[in-house]
Amino acid sequence: MAKQIVSNGLSLTAAGDVLFRCPPDPVSQAQIRRIRPRGRWNQRLGGWVFPFEAAWQLKQQFGERFQIDPALQQWLGLVQTPLPPLPLHRELIAAADLQQPCSDGRQLLAHQRAGVRWLLARRGAVLADEMGLGKTLTALAAARALLRCSATRLLVVAPVGLHDHWRREALALELSPELLSWARLPQEPPEGGCVLVVDEAHFAQNIQAKRTQALLRLARHPRMRAVWLLTGTPLKNGRPVQLLPLLMAIGHPLARDRNAYETLFCNGHWRQSGPRMVWDCQGASRLDELQRLLRPQLLHRRKRDCLDLPPKLRRFHSVVLKPEAQHQFDRALQQRLEAYRQRAAAGLVRSDAERLALLTALRQLGSCHKLPALQQLLDQLQGAGEPVVVFSGFRAPLLQLHRLRGGELLTGLVDPAERQQRLQRFQSGGSDLLLATYGVAGLGLGLQRASQVILLERPWTPGDAEQAEDRCHRFGTQRTVECHWLQLGGADALVDGLILSKSERIEVVLGRQRRELRRQGLARMLDELLRT
Repeated sequence: MAKQIVSNGLSLTAAGDVLFRCPPDPVSQAQIRRIRPRGRWNQRLGGWVFPFEAAWQLKQQFGERFQIDPALQQWLGLVQTPLPPLPLHRELIAAADLQQPCSDGRQLLAHQRAGVRWLLARRGAVLADEMGLGKTLTALAAARALLRCSATRLLVVAPVGLHDHWRREALALELSPELLSWARLPQEPPEGGCVLVVDEAHFAQNIQAKRTQALLRLARHPRMRAVWLLTGTPLKNGRPVQLLPLLMAIGHPLARDRNAYETLFCNGHWRQSGPRMVWDCQGASRLDELQRLLRPQLLHRRKRDCLDLPPKLRRFHSVVLKPEAQHQFDRALQQRLEAYRQRAAAGLVRSDAERLALLTALRQLGSCHKLPALQQLLDQLQGAGEPVVVFSGFRAPLLQLHRLRGGELLTGLVDPAERQQRLQRFQSGGSDLLLATYGVAGLGLGLQRASQVILLERPWTPGDAEQAEDRCHRFGTQRTVECHWLQLGGADALVDGLILSKSERIEVVLGRQRRELRRQGLARMLDELLRT
């Protein structure tokens, strides 16, 4: 359907909300403020944005005075002709046949069977189990029950690199899902009822991103029978605002009033930024209350509670540079910083982001200067016959290490099919060294063959660090997994401190125990680093 621009009237946004544009007369404005759920003024769109749940009230109040966009009219028509109701929960559980083995002989584990029951009791849910607990098979088993009981199609949104994994898991349950990529989400689902399963749902944590809005539009469609989001890191950065798009996608009551959510749980407030006031909702507040309200539709379980796995250990290795190397490092850092200042003076970059630029340069240069220490560690581990996985956020040190030691290299520049071949060579024993960036190998892959993981530097978020480590620490792991963190100077210590602070906040929201938070801002931590 072609997009129709409505100057004044009601229309659908890219995220499946209702946009209402009208003249600023007092009567209309007073009526707008009585609509529930409440709307929010959007300066960029030039109108009021309401959750779709308010569409009928808006039509009744304004439908005779203002034009209604055909796409919104179509959605309202679909709401008037609902799909046939689904069977009772106990009938869905019976259809799931949880004791039936998969075609490859696998049986659902106890926590997976419990997860299926939990999903089938909810039409919108976030399955936030830790990595390695088999969320894919759990979601597919639940979807199979719905497909057996109704004329329903299964849509799966997943990164392209994980499509083969989804096909294999679906084949084990004799399913043929329609696989969609995050980059190409349709505005409308196929005709008839659909079950939407979204893998790596944390990709949709930025409500302004186009892929987030595309997912929301798809998830909110009236023909969705169920929307189940899968992610091991629902709060990658410890900010409750990141949860809001996920809650909107599953229709959680908290997401119906965005202003209230951001005010209550994100410490939302207006602050001065130069000549204007801006809305700041990047904080965290009332986390214990948020945890309680999330629990009915968000399930978070840890491996230690569900599986009898060997432990995961972290070992910190302090890297000390020789005088000559330290001199080269300092000179390169000064050159990088001076180049940034010149670009800022020319108006090419933000002049107020020098601290962040400094920290980024410290991490990039540090990764390359850690290579001698990394090679010594590799000599030790590979000398003992251990397969090793090395993670970094930067391609340059991985490329240099690959030239020196070979192994399998996984970066964003490698074709997905070639990535799969390299992964299989490593997993089958054809190579004992895998070099990968967080963005490519930190998601969805099983690397259980390796029990030695090296993080050359840490990513900004604890979720990415956990994702990387748990590629090896998951179901099927036979030995203790050792995670080696190489630390060089204050920059790494600062990032590690940030990870700890964010992890504590995440634990408050997703965990079961109350705890006090120790908060320290990035600016203060950077100032302390610069003083040292």
